[in-house]
Amino acid sequence: MAAERKHLGFFERYLTLWVAICIAVGTFIGSRWPGVADWLDQFTIEQISLPVAVLIWLMIYPMMLQIDFASLKRVGEKKQGLVVTTVTNWLIKPFTMFAIAWFFFFVVFSRWIPPELAEEYLAGAILLGAAPCTAMVFVWSYLADGDPAYTLVQVAVNDLIILVAYVPIVTLLLGVGGVQVPWGTLAVSVVLFVVVPLAGGWLTRTLLVKRHGETWFKESFLPKFGPVTIIALLATLVIIFIFQGQIIVENPFDIVLIAIPLAIQTFLIFGIAYGWSYWWRLDHPIAAPAGFVGASNFFELAVAVAIALFGLNSGATLTTVVGVLVEVPLMLTLVAIANRTREKVCARAACALPKTAAVIDEVVVTEPITPDVAVTAEDA
Repeated sequence: MAAERKHLGFFERYLTLWVAICIAVGTFIGSRWPGVADWLDQFTIEQISLPVAVLIWLMIYPMMLQIDFASLKRVGEKKQGLVVTTVTNWLIKPFTMFAIAWFFFFVVFSRWIPPELAEEYLAGAILLGAAPCTAMVFVWSYLADGDPAYTLVQVAVNDLIILVAYVPIVTLLLGVGGVQVPWGTLAVSVVLFVVVPLAGGWLTRTLLVKRHGETWFKESFLPKFGPVTIIALLATLVIIFIFQGQIIVENPFDIVLIAIPLAIQTFLIFGIAYGWSYWWRLDHPIAAPAGFVGASNFFELAVAVAIALFGLNSGATLTTVVGVLVEVPLMLTLVAIANRTREKVCARAACALPKTAAVIDEVVVTEPITPDVAVTAEDA
């Protein structure tokens, strides 16, 4: 049988490598020349680094351009899938992240992580757990032959829920964890890093589609922003680790300790959503993205809020960055699991298998992906 070889963009394919390089570069600069951090610190207003704020907007705005809120009119077409992801994302995921992170940071790793630092790591985990994915899920859904229309609806619904649910959930869990955070600061962070870029993306999309048409917007305008998000993210990481440099040199093992509960959470949430979809007999093109949305994180938002609330050199910011570091290998593993269980899921749902099976074991390097990229087929 012919095998459809999926394509992952060059930046996305090696994101973990780029993050590791940025960690090394930032750590080297920060530990070797601490004056660089002092110089950057002068461009800070109310704990928010202005250079980092600009880079964060460059990270998030291109993703918001992809959100078509007109797709919400189709929300009723995939009711069960939306129930699975919405309940998993907002009623399960934040609380399992809190429980897993608290258990590891305060119990399992207590001999290596002091309580004060454990609180900061917990805060970063909470910020990640309350921010389900809104952009990279397009990539994971694409690699697993997910329904692109359903994925788009899911992301649009998710973005609207973030506007009203993120602040209260994070505030609640930070309070339970003993981390005191002003509600106002958190609310302003969400406005700056979600509402403003979301409104800007919606306005830009609406005006350009009206003027030039949907085809031009997707095929000519969106591709120009392909590498912008990743480049801005990597530049942000270099700045973060300039501030984190001394901490990393003194505690390099902490990155591994942080990654362990984040990885466990990722597999758990995917198992819940994907297993629930299987139990409900949902088609594989719905079940796969349903599992990916909650398993992956809107790490750009988590990084932005961590910086705004706790500062560039905080343990909370370090935790959100580790979330970026482990995102790609973990999610590619889940994509492989979804592809290898395709026949079983389809058999239970009595859905038709696609004529070709997705292959991600050897991902071909090509241009950055958007949700509308055409698939290139090769014979197996």
